Amino acid sequence: MDVAHALDLAHHVSDQVRGTTSPNPPVGAVILDADGEVVGVGATAPPGGPHAEVVALAAAGVRANGGTAVVTLEPCNHYGRTGPCSKALLDAGIAHVFYANADPFPSAAGGGAFLAEAGVDTHFLDERIRALEPWLVATRLGRPHVTLKFASTVDGFAGATDGTSQWITGPDARAFVHEDRSKRDAIIVGTGTALTDNPSLTARTDTGLYENQPRRVVIGSREVPADSNLARLGYEQYAGIPEALSALWDKGCRDILIEGGPTLAGAALRLGIVDQVQAYVAPALLGAGRSVINWPQETTMDQIMRFDTTSVRQLGSDVLIEMMRKEH
Repeated sequence: MDVAHALDLAHHVSDQVRGTTSPNPPVGAVILDADGEVVGVGATAPPGGPHAEVVALAAAGVRANGGTAVVTLEPCNHYGRTGPCSKALLDAGIAHVFYANADPFPSAAGGGAFLAEAGVDTHFLDERIRALEPWLVATRLGRPHVTLKFASTVDGFAGATDGTSQWITGPDARAFVHEDRSKRDAIIVGTGTALTDNPSLTARTDTGLYENQPRRVVIGSREVPADSNLARLGYEQYAGIPEALSALWDKGCRDILIEGGPTLAGAALRLGIVDQVQAYVAPALLGAGRSVINWPQETTMDQIMRFDTTSVRQLGSDVLIEMMRKEH
């Protein structure tokens, strides 16, 4: 297997553990032996467990000697709950290391330089790894990465004029939403959504729940009824978005999803904390209804918020457009 295909495999396994590793990054690693055969694959374990490189090296055993390591993030170079992965690779006799992203965390960075100075053939690939992007952004900003998710008709409405909103999108899109929830650290809604929709905010399959469940968070001062789904399942409540982000960061959350209605969406955008947008667009028209964003002031084109489109995928009849803030 060549390095490009090994990186694809490392990316795949990193995505599989996304949502289980915070505050650590979801890293994937692949070990090739001296003949280029895959002998070890690993991903970051939950906090306190081994890092991806260590898992992959354990699987590879002695066949790692003289081989190649392909990792989605620069091997760490510090002693924390576990030892430095850079030293583990060196001790295993790895001859070549390829990593896709530099580690932005000052105390952990430097693994690439350490390996190169020790004589290991080391390469920085500078490749986009989707599973790592939220952690990278969060680490740089010092707050959780925020994705704003909404569903709308083609003409931009999230609900009808009578207040009804379920279901705009079809079953394929809804299934994808639940899979995506299972990879997040927390889901945030406002009290309006909590009181009107009585959501569970769980990540569900056709037969039950995903193993990983995000924290359920409500923004606002109104009380959530004791007999609601959220009260039954357990949730956290904060007065505002800034307070929530600060508390969730301290609790280890690095990747959160805002699923609230138009009022919460507008508040998040006005605060400038939306890093990514997921727009689920249904091939349908309402003509009139509730907008996806409440914006209580007039706007001009000078105030337009520009995003870069990073992904467009079809989910049944619906389309998911993913966008990232340009400065990211």
